Amino acid sequence: MLVLRLLNVVAPAYFLCISLVTFVLQIFLFIPSMFRDPSTTTPLLSPALLHGALFLFLSANALGNYVLVIQSSPEDVGKGLNLGEGAEVLAEWLDGSRSPGSALPSTHFCRLCARVTQRHDHHCFFTGNCIGSRNMRNFIMFCLYTSLACLDSLVAGMAYISAALSMSFANPLAFLTLLPHSISQFFSGALLSSEMFVILMLYLWLGIGLACAGFCCHQLLLILRGQTRYQVRKGMVVRARPWRENLREVFGKRWLLGLLIPVLNVGSNGHRQKAK
Repeated sequence: MLVLRLLNVVAPAYFLCISLVTFVLQIFLFIPSMFRDPSTTTPLLSPALLHGALFLFLSANALGNYVLVIQSSPEDVGKGLNLGEGAEVLAEWLDGSRSPGSALPSTHFCRLCARVTQRHDHHCFFTGNCIGSRNMRNFIMFCLYTSLACLDSLVAGMAYISAALSMSFANPLAFLTLLPHSISQFFSGALLSSEMFVILMLYLWLGIGLACAGFCCHQLLLILRGQTRYQVRKGMVVRARPWRENLREVFGKRWLLGLLIPVLNVGSNGHRQKAK
């Protein structure tokens, strides 16, 4: 339990540090290097300005949804349930003798968050919060825009390294052999430390981007089926519903607005009122 609590603190710090480093590299290194491109003829439509605007858009959505995931914590349904004395029920959940799922379907008690959440999906260590019905859409948008921001940074970093080292990435093997070749050049003194740092960040952006994209696709697949990761892990059977209804329950009616700007998940208010 101590290791999980430590991870709950280290993982968000790691994400924020990576975000800060990415922002600094983009603003103070990659974008200024694009302004030195002699082929640029139209300042207003220069690649530097277009890339800068795209990166700021992706970063604002990623960080905005990240904050909303933390802010929109799943409701503690245990407070509104008549399940007995709070301290006794909490003790039974902690020692495993009683399961919240036995009282309501899809409920789960998270020891790290110390709350019982409905439509529980999983506990995200990078946000330090549980993912449930209230913040699922923001979590998916966070994963989507984080993967796109990493892809954008990867392309910009490859363009910078290509110009700095006078190399081409036309051959796919060039990227695969870049790291071992750069390490040997760095220890021989032929490669600057700043260039070596950018090369290491390229592989980090690639790993984070692929992981977030895969996680986003996996979550969308579960939503189409009307399932959560917790239900799949526990082998729970869910009632079959049309996939459009499952999407509407998570993304709401104003789903297009949520794709463009970070907004709270308010699309399922009518569903909540019916449930009440």
